[in-house]
Amino acid sequence: MNPDDLRRSVMAALAKINHPATGKDLVAGGHVQNVAVDDQGVARFQFMLKPEDPNELVKEARSAVEAIAGITGAKINVQLPQMQPPGGGGRKGGLKPGSVPAPTPKPGLLKNVSHIVAVSSGKGGVGKSMVAANLAAAIAKTGQRVGLLDADIYGPNIPLMFGVSRRPNVIGEKGKEMIEPLEAHGVRLMSLGFLLDKDQPAIMRGPLISGVLKQFLEQVAWGDLDVMVVDMPPGTGDAQLSLVQSIDLDGAVMVTTPQDVSTGDVRRAIKMFERVNTRVLGIVENMAGLTCPHCHEHIDVFGVGGGEALAAEMKVPFLGRVPLDPAVREAGDRGTPTVLSASGSGAGVALGEIAEKVLDTLAALVG
Repeated sequence: MNPDDLRRSVMAALAKINHPATGKDLVAGGHVQNVAVDDQGVARFQFMLKPEDPNELVKEARSAVEAIAGITGAKINVQLPQMQPPGGGGRKGGLKPGSVPAPTPKPGLLKNVSHIVAVSSGKGGVGKSMVAANLAAAIAKTGQRVGLLDADIYGPNIPLMFGVSRRPNVIGEKGKEMIEPLEAHGVRLMSLGFLLDKDQPAIMRGPLISGVLKQFLEQVAWGDLDVMVVDMPPGTGDAQLSLVQSIDLDGAVMVTTPQDVSTGDVRRAIKMFERVNTRVLGIVENMAGLTCPHCHEHIDVFGVGGGEALAAEMKVPFLGRVPLDPAVREAGDRGTPTVLSASGSGAGVALGEIAEKVLDTLAALVG
Protein backbone atom coordinates (compact mmCIF):
# COMPACT_ATOMS: atom_id res chain seq x y z
CA MET A 1 0.00 0.00 0.00
CA ASN A 2 1.43 3.40 -0.95
CA PRO A 3 1.80 6.30 1.54
CA ASP A 4 -1.33 8.10 0.28
CA ASP A 5 -3.49 5.03 0.78
CA LEU A 6 -1.96 4.47 4.21
CA ARG A 7 -2.66 8.07 5.13
CA ARG A 8 -6.32 7.60 4.25
CA SER A 9 -6.39 4.45 6.37
CA VAL A 10 -4.88 6.35 9.30
CA MET A 11 -7.47 9.11 8.96
CA ALA A 12 -10.25 6.54 8.84
CA ALA A 13 -8.96 4.76 11.95
CA LEU A 14 -8.71 8.01 13.89
CA ALA A 15 -12.19 9.04 12.78
CA LYS A 16 -13.56 5.94 14.52
CA ILE A 17 -12.35 7.18 17.94
CA ASN A 18 -14.87 9.43 19.65
CA HIS A 19 -14.15 11.93 22.42
CA PRO A 20 -16.09 10.71 25.51
CA ALA A 21 -17.22 14.24 26.44
CA THR A 22 -18.01 15.87 23.09
CA GLY A 23 -19.03 12.79 21.11
CA LYS A 24 -17.03 14.06 18.11
CA ASP A 25 -14.38 11.87 16.53
CA LEU A 26 -10.73 12.89 16.79
CA VAL A 27 -10.56 14.16 13.21
CA ALA A 28 -13.80 16.14 13.22
CA GLY A 29 -12.99 17.55 16.66
CA GLY A 30 -9.65 18.93 15.48
CA HIS A 31 -7.56 16.83 17.85
CA VAL A 32 -5.56 15.27 15.03
CA GLN A 33 -3.71 17.46 12.55
CA ASN A 34 -1.02 17.21 9.86
CA VAL A 35 -1.33 13.48 9.29
CA ALA A 36 1.37 12.02 7.04
CA VAL A 37 2.87 8.62 6.27
CA ASP A 38 6.41 8.23 4.91
CA ASP A 39 7.81 5.64 2.52
CA GLN A 40 8.78 3.38 5.42
CA GLY A 41 5.20 3.24 6.67
CA VAL A 42 5.74 5.47 9.70
CA ALA A 43 2.66 7.60 10.48
CA ARG A 44 3.25 11.08 11.90
CA PHE A 45 0.67 13.54 13.21
CA GLN A 46 0.05 16.20 15.82
CA PHE A 47 -2.33 15.54 18.68
CA MET A 48 -3.85 18.67 20.24
CA LEU A 49 -4.52 17.58 23.81
CA LYS A 50 -6.29 20.00 26.13
CA PRO A 51 -5.76 19.84 29.92
CA GLU A 52 -9.30 18.57 30.49
CA ASP A 53 -9.02 15.78 27.89
CA PRO A 54 -8.66 12.15 29.01
CA ASN A 55 -5.02 11.09 28.84
CA GLU A 56 -6.05 7.75 27.31
CA LEU A 57 -7.03 9.44 24.05
CA VAL A 58 -3.44 9.58 22.82
CA LYS A 59 -2.82 5.96 23.76
CA GLU A 60 -6.02 4.88 22.00
CA ALA A 61 -5.04 6.81 18.87
CA ARG A 62 -1.59 5.24 18.81
CA SER A 63 -2.99 1.72 19.18
CA ALA A 64 -5.51 2.26 16.38
CA VAL A 65 -2.87 3.56 13.98
CA GLU A 66 -0.28 0.88 14.76
CA ALA A 67 -2.90 -1.82 14.16
CA ILE A 68 -3.22 -0.80 10.48
CA ALA A 69 -1.62 -3.23 8.03
CA GLY A 70 1.36 -1.54 6.40
CA ILE A 71 1.97 0.93 9.25
CA THR A 72 5.34 0.26 10.85
CA GLY A 73 5.14 2.84 13.63
CA ALA A 74 3.44 5.98 14.90
CA LYS A 75 5.20 9.24 15.79
CA ILE A 76 2.79 11.51 17.69
CA ASN A 77 3.65 15.08 18.57
CA VAL A 78 1.42 15.91 21.55
CA GLN A 79 0.82 19.64 21.85
CA LEU A 80 -0.98 21.90 24.31
CA PRO A 81 -2.97 24.37 22.18
CA GLN A 82 -2.57 28.10 22.77
CA MET A 83 -5.83 29.34 24.29
CA GLN A 84 -7.18 32.85 23.79
CA PRO A 85 -8.13 34.68 27.00
CA PRO A 86 -11.82 35.28 27.60
CA GLY A 87 -13.22 38.61 26.48
CA GLY A 88 -10.47 39.46 23.98
CA GLY A 89 -7.48 41.70 24.57
CA GLY A 90 -7.00 45.15 25.93
CA ARG A 91 -9.08 44.69 29.07
CA LYS A 92 -8.40 43.08 32.39
CA GLY A 93 -10.47 40.03 33.11
CA GLY A 94 -10.39 36.83 35.15
CA LEU A 95 -8.58 33.89 33.57
CA LYS A 96 -10.65 30.74 33.26
CA PRO A 97 -9.27 27.47 34.68
CA GLY A 98 -6.83 25.89 32.24
CA SER A 99 -6.75 28.84 29.85
CA VAL A 100 -3.71 30.89 28.88
CA PRO A 101 -3.28 33.91 26.63
CA ALA A 102 -1.61 33.76 23.24
CA PRO A 103 2.21 33.93 23.36
CA THR A 104 4.05 37.22 22.99
CA PRO A 105 7.32 36.90 21.04
CA LYS A 106 10.30 38.23 22.94
CA PRO A 107 14.06 37.67 22.92
CA GLY A 108 14.77 34.96 25.46
CA LEU A 109 12.97 33.74 28.57
CA LEU A 110 12.97 35.78 31.80
CA LYS A 111 15.45 38.24 30.32
CA ASN A 112 14.57 40.82 33.00
CA VAL A 113 15.33 38.49 35.91
CA SER A 114 18.78 38.83 37.47
CA HIS A 115 18.88 35.53 39.39
CA ILE A 116 16.82 32.32 39.19
CA VAL A 117 16.94 29.83 42.07
CA ALA A 118 15.15 26.47 42.02
CA VAL A 119 14.00 24.84 45.26
CA SER A 120 13.90 21.09 44.73
CA SER A 121 13.70 17.74 46.49
CA GLY A 122 13.89 14.10 45.60
CA LYS A 123 10.51 13.26 47.13
CA GLY A 124 7.32 14.93 48.23
CA GLY A 125 6.35 15.80 51.78
CA VAL A 126 9.69 17.18 52.94
CA GLY A 127 8.67 20.86 53.07
CA LYS A 128 10.03 22.00 49.72
CA SER A 129 7.19 24.45 49.04
CA MET A 130 7.46 25.81 52.56
CA VAL A 131 11.15 26.52 52.06
CA ALA A 132 10.48 28.10 48.64
CA ALA A 133 7.74 30.35 50.07
CA ASN A 134 9.87 31.50 52.99
CA LEU A 135 12.95 31.99 50.85
CA ALA A 136 11.00 34.26 48.51
CA ALA A 137 9.36 36.17 51.37
CA ALA A 138 12.63 36.61 53.25
CA ILE A 139 14.40 37.99 50.18
CA ALA A 140 11.48 40.33 49.42
CA LYS A 141 11.70 41.53 53.03
CA THR A 142 15.16 42.93 52.23
CA GLY A 143 13.62 45.22 49.60
CA GLN A 144 14.52 43.18 46.54
CA ARG A 145 12.08 42.49 43.72
CA VAL A 146 11.10 38.84 43.97
CA GLY A 147 8.95 36.45 41.96
CA LEU A 148 7.84 32.95 42.90
CA LEU A 149 6.93 30.49 40.15
CA ASP A 150 5.03 27.47 41.43
CA ALA A 151 6.19 24.73 39.06
CA ASP A 152 4.79 21.97 41.28
CA ILE A 153 1.92 21.26 38.88
CA TYR A 154 0.45 18.29 40.76
CA GLY A 155 0.70 19.95 44.19
CA PRO A 156 0.36 23.73 43.72
CA ASN A 157 0.46 24.86 47.37
CA ILE A 158 1.89 28.36 46.94
CA PRO A 159 -1.56 30.03 46.72
CA LEU A 160 -2.48 28.65 50.14
CA MET A 161 0.88 29.54 51.67
CA PHE A 162 0.52 33.16 50.51
CA GLY A 163 -3.18 33.45 51.24
CA VAL A 164 -4.17 34.21 47.63
CA SER A 165 -6.94 32.45 45.73
CA ARG A 166 -8.29 34.89 43.12
CA ARG A 167 -7.82 34.55 39.37
CA PRO A 168 -5.03 36.52 37.70
CA ASN A 169 -5.85 39.21 35.16
CA VAL A 170 -4.97 39.28 31.47
CA ILE A 171 -3.36 42.51 30.29
CA GLY A 172 -2.04 43.92 27.02
CA GLU A 173 -3.27 44.52 23.51
CA LYS A 174 -5.02 41.91 21.43
CA GLY A 175 -2.50 39.41 20.15
CA LYS A 176 0.01 40.46 22.82
CA GLU A 177 -1.87 39.45 25.93
CA MET A 178 0.03 38.49 29.05
CA ILE A 179 -0.98 37.04 32.42
CA GLU A 180 -0.46 39.51 35.26
CA PRO A 181 1.08 37.75 38.28
CA LEU A 182 -0.66 38.12 41.60
CA GLU A 183 1.24 39.67 44.49
CA ALA A 184 1.33 39.02 48.23
CA HIS A 185 3.85 39.99 50.91
CA GLY A 186 5.93 41.75 48.28
CA VAL A 187 6.30 38.63 46.12
CA ARG A 188 4.92 38.28 42.57
CA LEU A 189 3.25 34.89 42.25
CA MET A 190 2.16 32.51 39.51
CA SER A 191 0.74 29.03 40.07
CA LEU A 192 -1.56 26.61 38.31
CA GLY A 193 -3.50 26.73 41.57
CA PHE A 194 -4.74 30.19 40.59
CA LEU A 195 -6.26 28.78 37.40
CA LEU A 196 -7.95 25.67 38.81
CA ASP A 197 -11.05 25.37 40.93
CA LYS A 198 -10.32 24.62 44.59
CA ASP A 199 -10.78 20.84 44.37
CA GLN A 200 -9.89 20.39 40.69
CA PRO A 201 -6.99 17.97 40.15
CA ALA A 202 -4.26 18.63 37.60
CA ILE A 203 -4.47 15.46 35.52
CA MET A 204 -1.70 15.87 32.97
CA ARG A 205 1.00 13.86 31.26
CA GLY A 206 4.53 15.08 30.68
CA PRO A 207 3.99 17.03 27.43
CA LEU A 208 1.11 18.99 28.96
CA ILE A 209 3.13 19.83 32.06
CA SER A 210 6.00 21.08 29.94
CA GLY A 211 3.57 23.19 27.93
CA VAL A 212 2.06 24.80 31.02
CA LEU A 213 5.47 25.62 32.48
CA LYS A 214 6.64 27.07 29.17
CA GLN A 215 3.62 29.33 29.12
CA PHE A 216 4.28 30.46 32.70
CA LEU A 217 7.78 31.45 31.61
CA GLU A 218 6.84 33.12 28.33
CA GLN A 219 3.40 34.57 28.93
CA VAL A 220 3.49 35.98 32.45
CA ALA A 221 4.34 39.68 32.83
CA TRP A 222 6.94 39.16 35.54
CA GLY A 223 8.56 42.54 34.95
CA ASP A 224 12.01 43.34 36.35
CA LEU A 225 13.03 40.98 39.15
CA ASP A 226 16.16 40.71 41.24
CA VAL A 227 15.43 37.10 42.18
CA MET A 228 12.98 34.49 40.95
CA VAL A 229 12.39 31.45 43.14
CA VAL A 230 11.02 28.36 41.37
CA ASP A 231 9.18 25.81 43.51
CA MET A 232 10.03 22.63 41.60
CA PRO A 233 7.94 19.47 41.64
CA PRO A 234 9.50 16.55 43.55
CA GLY A 235 11.56 13.99 41.70
CA THR A 236 13.53 14.05 38.47
CA GLY A 237 10.92 13.95 35.72
CA ASP A 238 9.67 15.93 32.73
CA ALA A 239 9.00 19.18 34.59
CA GLN A 240 12.49 19.37 36.06
CA LEU A 241 14.18 18.65 32.76
CA SER A 242 11.96 21.12 30.88
CA LEU A 243 12.78 23.91 33.31
CA VAL A 244 16.53 23.42 33.41
CA GLN A 245 16.60 23.24 29.63
CA SER A 246 14.43 26.36 29.22
CA ILE A 247 15.95 28.82 31.69
CA ASP A 248 19.40 29.65 32.94
CA LEU A 249 19.31 28.67 36.61
CA ASP A 250 21.85 30.17 39.00
CA GLY A 251 21.45 27.04 41.06
CA ALA A 252 19.22 24.76 43.09
CA VAL A 253 18.48 24.61 46.81
CA MET A 254 17.79 21.01 47.85
CA VAL A 255 15.39 20.22 50.69
CA THR A 256 15.45 16.99 52.67
CA THR A 257 14.43 15.57 56.01
CA PRO A 258 17.06 13.81 58.14
CA GLN A 259 16.11 10.17 57.52
CA ASP A 260 17.76 7.96 54.89
CA VAL A 261 14.61 7.48 52.81
CA SER A 262 14.63 11.22 52.10
CA THR A 263 18.35 11.84 51.73
CA GLY A 264 18.65 8.95 49.28
CA ASP A 265 16.12 10.55 46.95
CA VAL A 266 17.80 13.96 47.27
CA ARG A 267 21.14 12.37 46.41
CA ARG A 268 19.66 11.20 43.11
CA ALA A 269 18.13 14.63 42.47
CA ILE A 270 21.52 16.28 43.05
CA LYS A 271 23.10 13.96 40.51
CA MET A 272 20.37 14.89 38.04
CA PHE A 273 21.23 18.58 38.41
CA GLU A 274 24.92 17.77 38.00
CA ARG A 275 24.20 15.94 34.75
CA VAL A 276 22.45 18.97 33.31
CA ASN A 277 25.24 21.29 34.50
CA THR A 278 23.17 23.07 37.16
CA ARG A 279 24.92 24.25 40.33
CA VAL A 280 23.60 23.02 43.68
CA LEU A 281 23.64 26.00 46.04
CA GLY A 282 23.23 23.85 49.12
CA ILE A 283 21.07 21.53 51.21
CA VAL A 284 18.40 22.43 53.75
CA GLU A 285 17.54 19.86 56.43
CA ASN A 286 13.88 20.34 57.33
CA MET A 287 11.93 18.81 60.26
CA ALA A 288 15.20 18.57 62.17
CA GLY A 289 13.97 17.79 65.66
CA LEU A 290 11.11 18.94 67.86
CA THR A 291 11.26 20.76 71.19
CA CYS A 292 8.38 19.71 73.43
CA PRO A 293 6.41 22.85 74.40
CA HIS A 294 5.68 21.39 77.86
CA CYS A 295 8.88 19.77 79.12
CA HIS A 296 11.24 21.42 76.55
CA GLU A 297 12.87 18.07 75.79
CA HIS A 298 14.39 17.86 72.30
CA ILE A 299 13.13 14.91 70.24
CA ASP A 300 14.74 13.89 66.94
CA VAL A 301 11.54 12.59 65.33
CA PHE A 302 13.13 11.83 61.94
CA GLY A 303 16.69 11.32 63.10
CA VAL A 304 19.41 13.94 63.07
CA GLY A 305 22.15 15.16 60.76
CA GLY A 306 21.09 13.39 57.57
CA GLY A 307 21.06 16.58 55.50
CA GLU A 308 24.40 17.78 56.80
CA ALA A 309 25.99 14.37 56.20
CA LEU A 310 24.61 14.33 52.65
CA ALA A 311 26.03 17.81 52.01
CA ALA A 312 29.46 16.63 53.13
CA GLU A 313 29.20 13.49 51.00
CA MET A 314 28.12 15.38 47.87
CA LYS A 315 30.58 18.25 48.53
CA VAL A 316 27.90 20.95 48.48
CA PRO A 317 27.19 23.64 51.12
CA PHE A 318 24.96 22.87 54.08
CA LEU A 319 22.58 25.82 54.39
CA GLY A 320 21.02 24.95 57.74
CA ARG A 321 18.38 22.93 59.52
CA VAL A 322 14.79 23.93 60.21
CA PRO A 323 13.17 22.40 63.32
CA LEU A 324 9.68 20.97 63.49
CA ASP A 325 7.75 23.98 64.73
CA PRO A 326 3.98 24.56 65.06
CA ALA A 327 4.62 28.11 63.84
CA VAL A 328 5.41 26.72 60.37
CA ARG A 329 2.11 24.89 60.09
CA GLU A 330 0.17 27.88 61.44
CA ALA A 331 1.90 30.26 59.02
CA GLY A 332 1.23 28.02 56.02
CA ASP A 333 -2.45 27.62 56.85
CA ARG A 334 -2.85 31.34 57.51
CA GLY A 335 -1.15 32.41 54.29
CA THR A 336 1.69 34.34 55.89
CA PRO A 337 5.19 32.79 55.59
CA THR A 338 6.96 31.99 58.86
CA VAL A 339 9.75 34.52 58.26
CA LEU A 340 7.06 37.23 58.39
CA SER A 341 4.53 35.94 60.93
CA ALA A 342 6.91 34.23 63.37
CA SER A 343 10.37 35.54 62.53
CA GLY A 344 11.57 35.01 66.11
CA SER A 345 10.56 31.36 66.30
CA GLY A 346 13.13 28.61 65.88
CA ALA A 347 11.97 27.89 62.36
CA GLY A 348 11.65 31.59 61.50
CA VAL A 349 15.23 32.31 62.56
CA ALA A 350 16.57 29.26 60.70
CA LEU A 351 14.71 30.12 57.49
CA GLY A 352 15.92 33.73 57.65
CA GLU A 353 19.52 32.59 58.01
CA ILE A 354 19.13 30.20 55.08
CA ALA A 355 17.84 33.05 52.92
CA GLU A 356 20.86 35.17 53.90
CA LYS A 357 23.23 32.39 52.85
CA VAL A 358 21.49 32.03 49.49
CA LEU A 359 21.73 35.79 48.90
CA ASP A 360 25.43 35.74 49.84
CA THR A 361 26.00 32.92 47.35
CA LEU A 362 24.20 34.79 44.56
CA ALA A 363 26.24 37.92 45.30
CA ALA A 364 29.44 35.87 45.13
CA LEU A 365 28.44 34.48 41.73
CA VAL A 366 28.16 38.03 40.39
CA GLY A 367 31.41 39.08 41.99
